[in-house]
Amino acid sequence: MKINGQAYRTIWLAQDGWRVCVIDQTRLPFRFETLTLGSTGQAAEAIRSMVVRGAPLIGATAAYGVALAMREDPSDAGLEAALALLGATRPTAVNLHWALSRMRARLIGLKARSRAQAAYAEAALLCDEDVALCRAIGEHGLTVISGIAARKPAGEPINILTHCNAGWLATVDWGTALAPIYMAHDAGIPVHVWVDETRPRNQGAALTAYELGGHGVPHTVISDNAGGHLMQHGQVDMVIVGTDRTTATGDVANKIGTYLKALAAHDNGVPFYVALPSPTIDWSLRDGLREIPIEERSSREVTHLSGLSETGEVEQVRVVAPGSNAANPAFDVTPARLVTGLITERGIAPASSEGLAKLFPDLAGAA
Repeated sequence: MKINGQAYRTIWLAQDGWRVCVIDQTRLPFRFETLTLGSTGQAAEAIRSMVVRGAPLIGATAAYGVALAMREDPSDAGLEAALALLGATRPTAVNLHWALSRMRARLIGLKARSRAQAAYAEAALLCDEDVALCRAIGEHGLTVISGIAARKPAGEPINILTHCNAGWLATVDWGTALAPIYMAHDAGIPVHVWVDETRPRNQGAALTAYELGGHGVPHTVISDNAGGHLMQHGQVDMVIVGTDRTTATGDVANKIGTYLKALAAHDNGVPFYVALPSPTIDWSLRDGLREIPIEERSSREVTHLSGLSETGEVEQVRVVAPGSNAANPAFDVTPARLVTGLITERGIAPASSEGLAKLFPDLAGAA
């Protein structure tokens, strides 16, 4: 996608050919800055501190983190240490562990002297594959938007609600939930996006709004609690969100608050879609509520807010009463029964074990 007319992926190699550049998402939307990662530790910290976030991008960053490690120490011990360090950064996004398992499988049988080159090649391939997967998700999701458009009066916008950020900033390029929206907009279909602010880190207000604005997609930022009201008044035609982990039965873990949107959509007859690439499916899990680990993040993300002051400085302010405790579960689980369909790179599947297995018989059978 483009920023100020220049095309960017969210992760790329530096000019020296070995260090790794990423967009520092903690600076958005007020500052566009990049960071250069030169070690496995720096890659791990970028994931942990949410400099990079979004399940696919976390996986891509972890893959390059392994490549950086192989420059430092390509021994078996060095490989396993890097996998352990990177694997401990974020618990919920399954793409992280999928990418690390893929890197280990590619490298473990090679001689130490061959590992660095192979690791960089595999990480680059993983990134290219993610772009292709997201483009395919966009194409399949476009059929849903086109279908809704065909049933509305000509020229009337399709109102789409989304939660958190599942755009190109969460992937290598294109995005998951936002890819169909970009393609619909580019195809001339009138779309308007209700953007949940997505407390406590405001990924919707800060990142999704930043992306959509940059691409020229009409959008309106709303408070997290406004979605149900809009649905009750017929102002939402569909909901589309991403997911950090999906079970083999179609349960989805996404940013905290997604479950409440799914309940409101179900109560108001609004289609609720989840967009995901197949690496986000955890075929070993069947009960999302019991089995998906939910990350608990710092209470400071709840008690404090970052914003741009009137003097143009980015500042943090406390918004919670002094002395009050705060809890910060980062994700919740939406059960499959509330999901209209799963938009994947191979098509749209019912949110069920049968639906997913039909689209992915090769992957479901290997679990």
